[in-house]
Amino acid sequence: MMQNPGPAKILRVALLGNPNTGKTTLFNALTGLNHRVGNYPGVTVEIKKGRFSWNGRQIDLLDIPGTYSLAPRSPDEMLSVELVLGLNPSEPKPDLLILVIDASNLERNLFLATQALESGIPAVMALTMVDVAKKNGIQIDQKKLAESLGLPVVEVMALKREGLEELKKTLVAQFQKAPCANGVNFPALFEKKETEVLSLLGTKASRLLARRLLLETDGYLAKALALKKEIPEIAGLAQFQEELRASGLNLHTLEARTRYGWIKEKTAPAITRPEIPVTTWTDKMDRYLTHRGWGLAFFLLIMFCLFQAIFTLSKPLIKWINEGKGAVGEFLSNLLPQGMLASLVVDGLVEGVGSVVVFLPQILILFGFLAILEDCGYMARAAFLMDRVMVFCGLTGKSFIPLLSSAACAVPGILSTRVIEDKRDRLTTILVAPLVSCSARLQVYSLLIQAFLSEGRPFWFPGFVLFCLYGLGMVLAPLTAWLLKKSLLKGKGMPFLMELPSYKRPSGQVVAMRVWDGAWSFMRRAGTLIAATMVLVWAVLYFPHQYPGGGTYPERIATEKENQTKNALLSEWKSQSYLGRAGHLIEPLVKPLGWDWRIGVATLASFPAREVVIGTLGIIFGIGQDENEAGQNDLEKALRNARWNDKPGGKPLFDIPTALSLMVFFALCSQCVSTLVVIKQEAGHWGWALFTFVYMTVLAYAGAFATYQIGVLL
Repeated sequence: MMQNPGPAKILRVALLGNPNTGKTTLFNALTGLNHRVGNYPGVTVEIKKGRFSWNGRQIDLLDIPGTYSLAPRSPDEMLSVELVLGLNPSEPKPDLLILVIDASNLERNLFLATQALESGIPAVMALTMVDVAKKNGIQIDQKKLAESLGLPVVEVMALKREGLEELKKTLVAQFQKAPCANGVNFPALFEKKETEVLSLLGTKASRLLARRLLLETDGYLAKALALKKEIPEIAGLAQFQEELRASGLNLHTLEARTRYGWIKEKTAPAITRPEIPVTTWTDKMDRYLTHRGWGLAFFLLIMFCLFQAIFTLSKPLIKWINEGKGAVGEFLSNLLPQGMLASLVVDGLVEGVGSVVVFLPQILILFGFLAILEDCGYMARAAFLMDRVMVFCGLTGKSFIPLLSSAACAVPGILSTRVIEDKRDRLTTILVAPLVSCSARLQVYSLLIQAFLSEGRPFWFPGFVLFCLYGLGMVLAPLTAWLLKKSLLKGKGMPFLMELPSYKRPSGQVVAMRVWDGAWSFMRRAGTLIAATMVLVWAVLYFPHQYPGGGTYPERIATEKENQTKNALLSEWKSQSYLGRAGHLIEPLVKPLGWDWRIGVATLASFPAREVVIGTLGIIFGIGQDENEAGQNDLEKALRNARWNDKPGGKPLFDIPTALSLMVFFALCSQCVSTLVVIKQEAGHWGWALFTFVYMTVLAYAGAFATYQIGVLL
């Protein structure tokens, strides 16, 4: 029957395709939204929505996780299958499918397409990577392919915005036609059993679902849907499968043989291949970049260059932001009357939040560098190289992608574990991902390295120290995974299979979009969570402010003319504040790490977000500096001048062992509420989040203790 959507009907269209086929790039080009694009599996781990129009027709577009098959083995694949089957309670079944097909891997991509066509949803094929196919000597006749498959085929190049209008036009036209015929025929006995299963499924029936249930030998889909009560329990399913096996059908190989046989027959008239395969630039590069020795050396070199660039390229920008922070603070100090409000604004917000914001240039460099590696196709090679190491730890190279993604932020890193099929491997990766240093820790490292490990040393030394700190997490994460796989999460892992996409020139738009996302996320945290925490830290450091001899500390300090007396009063005020009192209680616990109460409470205050420690140190060590001293807003100078117990001429509070101890603690601790919430969400229980917090805190304390004590001895 012909469908008549009516004028008010908003079409719901879903993008379906393998990883690395350009789905999200096409989504962004059609909708104008800036969702993350990565040239490796696992970027889209949830449904993203956007809207566009054609000739007044509104179209809602859904970007769902990339998958090689509609036989789910992981949560992200399950999300795709539920949507196509119309079994997702929060997302209605799409009206149309855009089958995103990589022209350079046509036959493999069509395997998923043949499954999707069995859902009964009208479909249009968007043929991407046509330029890559031509470079490989592959010629595809678009018209013959469309005739052979029985559905429209549109060539698109999303980044160049070619073929988009034709695709929109074809979508609306295809919706008003009957769904494509289900082309792949299975053996007669199988189709007979398929009909019997269809009759048992009732309103949930579809040819795709019936075939999936019959072909599954482990019952993954049936159990998942039965658990959600999306389909009725089919009592005779096991008996049907046994009858098929008895007839000589191998359920493990039946689908692949049948579908690929059909695909080969249908595509043969439309594809012309070179007699001798073309050796591509990607093939030549991979001889070195995936080599057991040279490949690993290149990976380490790339990482070192990243950390060196973070220091070298960000220096002038940090200086300008620091000067701007100082100018804003001075302007507000002159504008506002002396008192509590001026202290809150200047010493709390400007000094606290500003001390964090100065590290924005380093965040931009980190995200930009990672975006280039993702978009050019190198990330998949990094996972391939690390597979041997991960296998030793009981995981696979697929777990390395979430770990490397966590170098930007642990939250998307943990979310990307949904591509891991094995439950134990996925949970293990979730629990160790926070050990990899993220961009929030980068700010702590940068401050302390610049203050205590840069002056008088070679230009490459700061980058080398940062490289070692990131390496610490990258080494301990696999080792911790090995311990977990040997104890709490014993089990045999699954084989590692990953596509290595062709290298390509990184898109300036994609890289800029990724950098903007990282910068916006950072500034949003600085303006909300960090700002709120800074106000709280300022308040508990400001109160109580009554001076024992009468009046208040601010009034008493304002009447003094000698800087030495002012500093003594300021030290006394900080010490007897609520924050100071709490700090003195925990000081015996943190003193073996080389810390005093001020460092201890700054670390405690950073529990909501690691970068809060920078703002807290800025407030604690920034309030009341000599206004005539050059660089009064320079936190590095304040830390270098800090003394134990705030006594002039006393022992310096910070030295190299103390700085290293604090950096090691933050390299290993779990000071991030957002990460713990996501662990609970993905692991399914608060117990795992609590376990992560406890084991990482113990590990961080032990690491900081060992670092300081060994440092003092040396």
